[in-house]
Amino acid sequence: MAKNDLQGTLDLLVLKTLSQRSAMHGYGIVVHVQNVSDDLLKVEEGSLYPALHRMEQNGWIGAEWGLTETNRKAKFYKLTAAGRKQMRAAEESFEQLVKGVRAILHYA
Repeated sequence: MAKNDLQGTLDLLVLKTLSQRSAMHGYGIVVHVQNVSDDLLKVEEGSLYPALHRMEQNGWIGAEWGLTETNRKAKFYKLTAAGRKQMRAAEESFEQLVKGVRAILHYA
């Protein structure tokens, strides 16, 4: 497995989450991924925030400061057009990875 496959998976989870929702803060992304996956996937905040920063630098997401539902200041992230394009490429790459893993698991 290539070094960036796991990092790419986190990117895909974040980009897909932002494509399905309006602007979200980091903790909201963590909760969404955990809830939608029925607690099968857990995104560690220590991995998430560097990934968000990198995706923002790549132009895949935009960010603005705002207030959370509990009136706390937080950075809210939105998917950009470049992020939507990257998400589609990441989905395709992930599907190929899954296909390869399935082939290995079912090899007789």
